[in-house]
Amino acid sequence: MRYLPIGELAARVHVRASALRYWEERGLLPGARREGGRRVWPVSTVRRVALIKMAQRAGFTLAEITQLLAGDASPSATRQWREMATRKLPELDEHIAQAQSLRQAVADCLECGCMNFDQCVLLDASDVTP
Repeated sequence: MRYLPIGELAARVHVRASALRYWEERGLLPGARREGGRRVWPVSTVRRVALIKMAQRAGFTLAEITQLLAGDASPSATRQWREMATRKLPELDEHIAQAQSLRQAVADCLECGCMNFDQCVLLDASDVTP
């Protein structure tokens, strides 16, 4: 089995070595072996880190990701993943709707052409809540 030193693993997965150490500490990554005093992980860790990063981008907390990874490939873990992912989808839909609304607001400002925020008709002061 091939092992990757922490620096090489960090470079491959585009995260800082400190993140790998933190994830190891939190139980997201398996404990690293030591070779010559340096942490090394099996190459299969690249895939696990990819899963962690994808879950983070989707908005899962580290606690949720830890929970997801605890069972790995067991049927109950797969069921748990489906349940958590199903609950996460409406939240992601809301983020997408907000981002689309913000994008439209910026596009509307560009089309307005006034570029004078004090007099812009698109900016209604009554919309601002104290």
